[in-house]
Amino acid sequence: MEISSPSFKNGEFIPRKYTCDGNDISPSLNWDKVPDGTKSFALICDDPDCPSMTWVHWVCYNIPADLRSLPEGIPKDKQLKNGAMQGVTDFRRPGYGGPCPPGGIHRYYFKLYALDTMPNPGPGATKSDITKAMQGHILAQCELMGKYKR
Repeated sequence: MEISSPSFKNGEFIPRKYTCDGNDISPSLNWDKVPDGTKSFALICDDPDCPSMTWVHWVCYNIPADLRSLPEGIPKDKQLKNGAMQGVTDFRRPGYGGPCPPGGIHRYYFKLYALDTMPNPGPGATKSDITKAMQGHILAQCELMGKYKR
């Protein structure tokens, strides 16, 4: 499975509009080479360069198996029109929260998981809730990394 974005290339800097210094909207994401048996996708975006912890920027799960992309600017709702759910991030709210590092260059990993199930932790789940619900159900995973510096 492969994930990419027309918003930025793997390993490059994330444009300002997708950060707290800009419009703080989610970037567009595309994926392909999905394994047979996929029932849903889960997406986690986090920053391992945060000084005290890995900071969670986005948790989205129960993404329908027939989707191969997410458009730019996903609403910050707990449940989306397509049935996908968005969990609570370390910003203490659902939906995407863009890069907002205190200083230095930080890396942001957009990790996509193909699952053989539709996890049901309910709306507003955390990364930990989703990680537990995915255990034993991951068919494939891929990641896209972007950087940002304030």
